[in-house]
Amino acid sequence: MRFPRRKFLHLAVGAAAVSASLRIARAQTYPARPVRIITGSAFGGSPDVVARLMGQWLSERLGQQFIIENLPGASSNVATEAVVRAPADGYTLLLVTPASAINATLYEKLNFNFIRDIAPVGSILRVPYVMEVNPSVPVKTVPEFIDYAKANPRKLKIASSGNGTPGHLAGELFKMMTGVDMVHVPYRSVPTLLTDLLGGQVQVFFGGIPTSIKHIRAGVLRPLAVTAATRLEALPDVPTLGDFLPGYEVSSVLGLGAPKDTPAAVIARLNKEINASLTDSMIKARIAEEGGTVLTLSSAEFGKLLADETEKWAEVVKFAGIRPD
Repeated sequence: MRFPRRKFLHLAVGAAAVSASLRIARAQTYPARPVRIITGSAFGGSPDVVARLMGQWLSERLGQQFIIENLPGASSNVATEAVVRAPADGYTLLLVTPASAINATLYEKLNFNFIRDIAPVGSILRVPYVMEVNPSVPVKTVPEFIDYAKANPRKLKIASSGNGTPGHLAGELFKMMTGVDMVHVPYRSVPTLLTDLLGGQVQVFFGGIPTSIKHIRAGVLRPLAVTAATRLEALPDVPTLGDFLPGYEVSSVLGLGAPKDTPAAVIARLNKEINASLTDSMIKARIAEEGGTVLTLSSAEFGKLLADETEKWAEVVKFAGIRPD
């Protein structure tokens, strides 16, 4: 049976309209049941705190429970794969962390491609670092530090909270851009790291603001620069590394993602609610306690940021020859 062209077009337009109406209806009724937010961090860590903060907000705004599920392991790869394999219906979300961008190159064989398999939903915050040294290092500025490190190759030990972590890569990016040669010393716990940094067993650390601020204010650690694009309110007298190394910027970005093919209308609704949360004074204050600032982006802008971060860290991982523990 053959349809006249006009009738065929009419039916096609009608079908498209029905499909669009169904998508809108699903978005308007979403969520109709509890939603899981899966995080690769352990309970009580900073990413877990952020996930629970956002989960509480979304629960109150959307009338369904947003349940936090902790799946630590393989530097968040276990959590990411669980979300990649979940139905693309908006009921399983991923807390996106810097590991998402780093692991794409750090791990040679993954069962997923993060950029391809996870749809960006919305950003929540960015957390910069501070480059700090033990006062025994005879420098007070970044240029002095570079000169000293070049005059004393491999004399300085740079600490991190683990191989392939954002703080580690922040230091490797610094090494790549300056040509200095320092010995990397990874730690399994931040308290142990700080004990050795304060004692002078290691001399340099790219640390989080909450971890470092009390030691900086006490004068037992010396801040040289912050890794953000602009100066920080908590350390207004400390310059940025970009002041001395144009283009240097490192921040840990956290947000939410979903399985690819999650309905666009559902992602748009979640993005709207996430961005609404970032205008709330209580949310802003809690994020500040974690050392971060709110980061309000569309899902497309968040996706571009993740792609850019993945490309940047790929270059650093290859430069430093980093391999997972």
